[in-house]
Amino acid sequence: MKKAFTLLELVFVIVVIGILVAVMLPRTKSNFLYEAAIQVQSHIRYTQHLAMLNDKFDANDTSWHKKRWQILFSDNSSGAGGKWAYTIFADVNGASTGNPTETEIAVNPQNSSQRMTGGQTGSSKLKIDNPNFIGMKKMNIGRSYGIVGVTFSNSCRVGTSTRLAFDYLGRPLKGNLKDTTESYDNTHLLKNDCNITLSDSSDSVTIQIDPETGYARIVF
Repeated sequence: MKKAFTLLELVFVIVVIGILVAVMLPRTKSNFLYEAAIQVQSHIRYTQHLAMLNDKFDANDTSWHKKRWQILFSDNSSGAGGKWAYTIFADVNGASTGNPTETEIAVNPQNSSQRMTGGQTGSSKLKIDNPNFIGMKKMNIGRSYGIVGVTFSNSCRVGTSTRLAFDYLGRPLKGNLKDTTESYDNTHLLKNDCNITLSDSSDSVTIQIDPETGYARIVF
């Protein structure tokens, strides 16, 4: 006797497929958002890696702690075309103003001709609209992934600053270090989880950084 599915069995299979699709859609509809979060998480870890390899301590330089490796997010740089972008740099030149220059920006380990920025104003070669742009266009998360908002939780903000630095042990510090007079102070030392939330036009995802280890993870 030939076996066949009954109508009830077919309906049941269709219902199960429908449930699976409904569950998966929220995760697939914003692939660009999650790709951006994974990239940012990776680059936060890379900034920490640079800080641990390249300790800025110098007993003869009272401003050494201003020169730590950091990751800076901004949407008001004309170099980034007015979109959210970020830059990885060590503020080693001159008075350590907190504004990255071309030679202060990290070199892309996969392409030594590129600097790790999504657009900066310090040099024409760092402007995203320059055809000879030497940065990394994917670090311009506004243009590449449609990110319209980058929000730092109060636990990792000093004023309006949206940046994190790391010490030689990988511990994160918050805010712009240009005005600091000590290597560690209560204003800039991260004491609670730092939540960095990326948003597109319809959804958001959060990257959480541990205050002790500096470990970055994506949370839902």
